[in-house]
Parts: sequence; structure tokens; C-alpha cells
Amino acid sequence: MKNKLPLYLLISFLVLLALAWLSLHMGVYRFEESSVIKILGSFLRGDPSVPATDAYIIGKVRLPRVVMAMLVGSILAVSGTCLQGIFKNPLATPDLIGVTSGATLMAAVTIVLGESVRPFIPEALHFSLVSIGAFIGALGAISMVYSIASGGGKTNVVIMLLAGVAISSLGFALVGFMTYLAKDDQLRDLTFWNLGSLGAATWTKNGILAVVILGTYSYLITKGKALNAMMLGEKDAEHLGIRVESVKRLTVLFSALMVGTAVAFSGSIGFVGLIIPYILRLLFSSNYTVILPLSAVWGAVLLLAADTVSRTLVAPSELPIGILTAILGAPVFIAILVRYKKSM
Repeated sequence: MKNKLPLYLLISFLVLLALAWLSLHMGVYRFEESSVIKILGSFLRGDPSVPATDAYIIGKVRLPRVVMAMLVGSILAVSGTCLQGIFKNPLATPDLIGVTSGATLMAAVTIVLGESVRPFIPEALHFSLVSIGAFIGALGAISMVYSIASGGGKTNVVIMLLAGVAISSLGFALVGFMTYLAKDDQLRDLTFWNLGSLGAATWTKNGILAVVILGTYSYLITKGKALNAMMLGEKDAEHLGIRVESVKRLTVLFSALMVGTAVAFSGSIGFVGLIIPYILRLLFSSNYTVILPLSAVWGAVLLLAADTVSRTLVAPSELPIGILTAILGAPVFIAILVRYKKSM
């Protein structure tokens, strides 16, 4: 099966490119005289012959959004796949280890109390304050969870999972308190942030996401064999030469870094890290040497498809993308529970 991985990846990339091309054409604004190819070429060359509005819609609105959908979707799917391998649990996602709740809490604090701290920070950071707060919250949450679960040079994954549940509960309780304190406009901003959106995509944010992906994927994508070995048990994996503690620590930290960055830019988007690994495991069992690289591509496909639907289904309005992923993810979650109930 591993010998066919390049073929699977090629097919997956072709599907992703076709979907990206389709997504660029879809939206409220219709292109009359210029094709998308011509507009893209003019955007890259700075050619003024194409109408400025067309160039702006493609180069500054749709293309950055398409790219962000692919990057964020890939991040969520890979992080979910890695965490499920580490915890040996098909329901393990970044939500369960507190990353999402930490990011959501600090985003809520920034939205509700941000006016009081804006005078003390540089003006250039004002528009990125929520993203910065969410990223700090994600790192803070995973630091707390990791410190609780670690001791004596080892990390207990069961304690980490339970600590994540506790931190998540506390985080969302404090989010509820921030919601109670919020004014009407702040409440609306907080609600839409929690539902997730890629509408604020920019090339700067995409650049940051790309750097994070390059840094983390260079480690995570190569750990398929280690995760396969750890499925047999940590002792057996150590006998096979796997540095189990190092793999657990770096996998969790890199996953938290990726998800924290993604949540900071796109808000809370759930279930992508649950749907993709589950479907791929149905097709390829639990072979992580195949699942990991494919999850990177199909996570991008799923979120790009969801985002395309979200901004065209009720046009000219936009349906929050978190609603669509939840609608897709809930049946998968139930299917996992039913499947494992039958195997008990």
C-alpha cells in the first residue's frame, strides 16, 4: 500500500487543485470580460489592463481565502491524526487537550476587554489583537496541560487527556463569563468568532501559516512509522528503537502550535481533525505512514469545500463555516461511537 502512496497523493492534489479552481470562480461577484487566468496573470505581473475590481476580488479576496482554507484544513486534519495516534483514541482532537478552549478564552477576553488595553500597545497590532490573544491562549492551555501530565521525564497520555478535559471545561466556563459581560456589538463579534470564518484571510496570515506548516510538517509527517509502532504499546515501540517520550512531547507541542495559529486566524472550526482521520482509517486501516500525508491534503479539500459552500449557499450573506463542519462532523462522531460499541 505504501508503494501506491505517490499515486494517492497525486490524485489527492489533483482533486484539491480542481476544487481550488472551482472555488475561485464561485461567489457573488461575477467576472464578465476577463477570465480568472488573465486576472491571476495580471495580479502577479501588476498588469493594469485588467479591471481593478476584478484584480482586487481575485488577488486580495478570493485567492487568499482559498489558500487559507487549504492551509487551515490541512493543519486541523494533521493535528487530529497525530493526536489520535498518540492517544490511541479515534476521538482525540485538539479540542480535548485544551488548545481550542484556551484560544477561545483569550479571544473572548480580547474582544470584551480589548478596548482597555489598546492604548498600551502599538497601533499596528490593534487589528491583530484577537489573533494574538487566541495564539497566546492556545499556548498557555497546552503548557498547563503538559505540565500537569509530565513528571519524572515522562508524559502520561491518560493524565494529559483528563487534564485537557478539565482545562477545556474551565476555559469554556470563563468564556461564558466573558459572554455575560459583553456588550451587544462585542457579543456579536464573539459569537461569529466562535462559529469560525475565513473571511479575514490575508497574504500575511497565509505566510505565517505556511511557515508554521513547513516547520512542523518536517517533523510530524515523517513520524508515521513511530505512530504505527506506538499502536502496539509504548514498551514495544521502545524495543523497536522509537524514542517514545520525545515523539509524544514534540507531537503534542507541534500540534498545539499548529492549531493555536490556525484558530487565531480562523476562529473555532471543529470536527475537521475527526472526520478526515476516521475516513482514511476506514480506507487504509491504521497505517500512519499513509494516513499522515494524505490527511494533510484531504483536510485542505474538506475545509475548502466547506468554505466554498458557506459563502455561496446563502449569498450574499455568509454561513459560518463552523456550522457546516459541525453538521458534517456530528454524524461521523456518532458513527465512531456506534462502531466501537459493536466491537465491545
